[in-house]
Amino acid sequence: MDFWFTLILVVDVIVALCIIGLVLLQHGKGADVGAAFGGGASGSLFGASGSANFLSRTTAILAVVFFLTTFVLAYLVTHKPRVGGGVMDTVKEQAQQPVPTPQAAPDADKAGDAAKSKANEVPK
Repeated sequence: MDFWFTLILVVDVIVALCIIGLVLLQHGKGADVGAAFGGGASGSLFGASGSANFLSRTTAILAVVFFLTTFVLAYLVTHKPRVGGGVMDTVKEQAQQPVPTPQAAPDADKAGDAAKSKANEVPK
């Protein structure tokens, strides 16, 4: 699984760099005016319009490959099988024991206990 992820990631980065290069090689709309005054674009390998078609088609194909590899990478990241768990997965749940409630004191000790309990109370 890690091999395929790495391979697709490398292909994705290479395709992205190729797209950047092809976009920078393409001529803009204003470049046709320069060719009319002797820019020399008509004597290129693909002809005046052939290079634009070749570059734009190649860019479109690489864009499709880029989107497909990006979607595959997104799928691989979100649907990765969980091999290990987090730190809290190893902690076993402990059974909660009820907190013991204080038992009522006899009537004779109520006066002494009342004074002690008032001292330990938190004011509201």
